[in-house]
Amino acid sequence: MQVIASEEEIRAGRVTDVYFERTRQILAAEDIHRRVKAEFVVKSFPGGTNWGVLAGLAEAAELLVELPVQADALPEGTIFGPHQPVLVIEGDYVEFAVYETALLGFLCQASGIATKAARCRLAAEDRLLVHFGARRMHPSLAPMIDYYAYIGGCDGVAVIAGAERLGIPPMGTMPHALMLVLGDTVEAALAFHRLIDPQVPRVVLIDTFHDETFAAVEVAETLGRDLAAVRLDTPSNRRGNFRQLLEEVRWELDLRGYQHVKLFVSGGIDEDTMRELNPVADGYGVGTAISNAPVLDFSLDIVEVEGRPLAKRGKPSGAKAVWRKRGTAQTVVRPAAWGPPEKEGDWENLLQPLVRAGRIVRDLPSPQELRQYVLEQLPLYSNSPPRRGI
Repeated sequence: MQVIASEEEIRAGRVTDVYFERTRQILAAEDIHRRVKAEFVVKSFPGGTNWGVLAGLAEAAELLVELPVQADALPEGTIFGPHQPVLVIEGDYVEFAVYETALLGFLCQASGIATKAARCRLAAEDRLLVHFGARRMHPSLAPMIDYYAYIGGCDGVAVIAGAERLGIPPMGTMPHALMLVLGDTVEAALAFHRLIDPQVPRVVLIDTFHDETFAAVEVAETLGRDLAAVRLDTPSNRRGNFRQLLEEVRWELDLRGYQHVKLFVSGGIDEDTMRELNPVADGYGVGTAISNAPVLDFSLDIVEVEGRPLAKRGKPSGAKAVWRKRGTAQTVVRPAAWGPPEKEGDWENLLQPLVRAGRIVRDLPSPQELRQYVLEQLPLYSNSPPRRGI
């Protein structure tokens, strides 16, 4: 049984809330055609924060080119704030009404994932950050989640198909299953070292059977300079003071001359955990916190009908421009006809043409370019040191 929607169903407008289809039927039957402008905005962000990363725009654009509309949008990967339009559609409402659900779905989930990854990037500072969360979501979504986790700032992803779409090698260590089947951590480490491509870093999981400190020393003495890192995935009910455990492992490795061996941490990691463990951890595998990230709650609101400003209560009407001062996070939303907020100053309107006459009229960046764009903006939202990694 196929429970996910096909691309054909999405393009046919079948993935829509039924009231949009009923609205389309009414307007079509009454031969009512009104040209409208409708904008996508987030009024508030999850967790009491005040910014998000725009993602999912390329998928939205691919749907919009099938419709007789034009669209303007912020560049994908832009960090934006509340009440700042990120996408504006103009056209006969009857032609795009049934696509609101799908368009919101593209933006809400992708932006939620990218935003959480960006927040994790800030929390991890210069440490390696890998997305491990595919197992928490429907497998058909795994490459999509990996894609936007990477754009948001993750250094790598674990799923093979996700990495292929990104054009990067998948990143991962070894599962507890390997230790359990072979019956010993050192035997598993030796088998991995003997059989897996030498280009893959040797990162050994050390919490399957014994005390993490003794296991770390044992695998370090076995693999020596070939050991890149040890991974602690210690269950929460066995951790006690997790930072103290990492400090103990670090001490014993350093004491024996294994300062090169990094500490990679996974298992229930989130932003708060990272900030606590940063003084001793060298990298993180983050799963559920990113893959199950809260969506950004976009809404689509009509703000203009037949060239006349018109919106529902509580929503500013009329066409708008989103002005940002270059090199800063300073952003101002103004009526489109007003121009920039200052006569002097290096201001740019972030809302630029996206779709015209059935064509995408701007270059869509690669995931690497999008990720770099996000990383370039993040220092405006936190004082982050230069990045390194394992």
